[in-house]
Amino acid sequence: MAATPHPAPPPEQQRAADIIRLLSLYRPLLDAYVIDFFAEGLWARLPPPWQAALATASPPQLASLLGGRPGGPGATWPLSLLAFAAAARALAFPRGRPGGSPRPPTQSARLHPLLRRHVKPKKQHEIRRLGKLLQRLSQATGCDRVVDVGAGQGHLSRFLAFGLGLSVTAVEGDGRLAGAAERFDRELLRELEKTGAPGNEGPPRHRQNRPPPPLSRRGPRHVAGRLDPGAPWGEFLLPPDPPGGAPVARNPLGGPGGDGVLVTGLHACGDLSPALLRHFARSPAVAAVASVACCHMKLSTSPQPPGCLVGYPLSSWVAGLPGHELSYRAREGACHALEEYVGRLDGESGSLRAHCYRAVLETLIRAADPGKKRPGVQTVKKAHALSFPQYARLGLPRVGLDPAAVPLDSEAVGAMLEQQHKVVAFFSLTLLLAPLVETLILLDRLLYLRERGFQCALVPLFDPRFSPRNLVLVAARTPLGAVLSGLDEDSDEDEDAAEPPGEGQSPPRLPLPGANRNKTGI
Repeated sequence: MAATPHPAPPPEQQRAADIIRLLSLYRPLLDAYVIDFFAEGLWARLPPPWQAALATASPPQLASLLGGRPGGPGATWPLSLLAFAAAARALAFPRGRPGGSPRPPTQSARLHPLLRRHVKPKKQHEIRRLGKLLQRLSQATGCDRVVDVGAGQGHLSRFLAFGLGLSVTAVEGDGRLAGAAERFDRELLRELEKTGAPGNEGPPRHRQNRPPPPLSRRGPRHVAGRLDPGAPWGEFLLPPDPPGGAPVARNPLGGPGGDGVLVTGLHACGDLSPALLRHFARSPAVAAVASVACCHMKLSTSPQPPGCLVGYPLSSWVAGLPGHELSYRAREGACHALEEYVGRLDGESGSLRAHCYRAVLETLIRAADPGKKRPGVQTVKKAHALSFPQYARLGLPRVGLDPAAVPLDSEAVGAMLEQQHKVVAFFSLTLLLAPLVETLILLDRLLYLRERGFQCALVPLFDPRFSPRNLVLVAARTPLGAVLSGLDEDSDEDEDAAEPPGEGQSPPRLPLPGANRNKTGI
């Protein structure tokens, strides 16, 4: 009698397993530091056919390889390299529609002028998009209370409270930032009192743009404290570090049996994003969560002391897969901006030489002091505009070395600098894996929530060319269909509401493979 075949795992679980298998095949590339290019002979680790093709590839050809553009400039790639690139792109979550204007976001005409103060256009784009998502979650869940964790200077909280009329508690671990947020709130209220007009300041610049709605006069409440991922519901805050003038509260969410709340974190760093999800999962009063993660390299991983929670992996499924471990380098690489680097390659930017400069400098540092390996060299501003000796004279003192004692114009240095194109090609290969690692980290969180029966989705909410950490994980205790179906409308509004109007397009929601509805520098 034939054995009964095992049922195929759900698509999300299968994707996680496939990613881990692919990453395991290319572990040497995944864990490589580009600054070790010369010191550890990284080029020789590539398959010989890859070396031959990449050594003659132009930056625009590398851009086409990274972007999967079949109509790009011609290059003859080995089939194994094409298969590697295609597999990496296929398994990574969609991050938004390519194309459109390369210009960064401009001032948003849909954001009240007082809410634009102290806020760069990129951040305006982010807080408006995430704010509208939270507004839709509020309407779907009936919760008008929002807790913004890792609120920083309060830009998102200010928009949610003054701009959308929600009741907002802003939690920030740095007391100085919480104090600055309160000062900005007072400044906004003074301006409202001075003008006596809660609405838009002046007529809209373009007729097709509606003026932003009037501002509420109820601002956010600021709390200085850090989230304790292991604390029981009711006591989830630790004291701020460093302290500040904002009041400290033990539990801004209320408590069991209280009114429901929404929890959000815009680019919540490292373990803060997993902590938000853990509190959502075990706190019935949290109706929904919207989490945008960043700084994956700061995630805690095994082994940890007894009783300490890890930031990765969260799900039982990923934790049980052999080879799921991600090194610090792999997680750090996941934070690089592939779309931004593709733009540099397409434009053959002079900034491409910065990695080569740092790799040559690393070789000189180790030759001068073998005990120094990958020391922290603070960013040298506009390094690409300097000659290498000028760059090295700025960088060497930062690691305690005298530039006068290090040969900067030797033949060996010149030979390394002539291999800049190889350094660029090698780094481009590592970038192909960056979205894959981020996908695995976020997929692990989605599976953690699915294992507990929650409705959840990943949405490419921001334009990835200007906001590389653009995927938001949305989870709720009620169906998300109505919330997700309205995001296209919000995207269309944003496209029509720039000052001056832009040619770019916000990324659409793209389907999560296997689902039955749309969801989802140096």
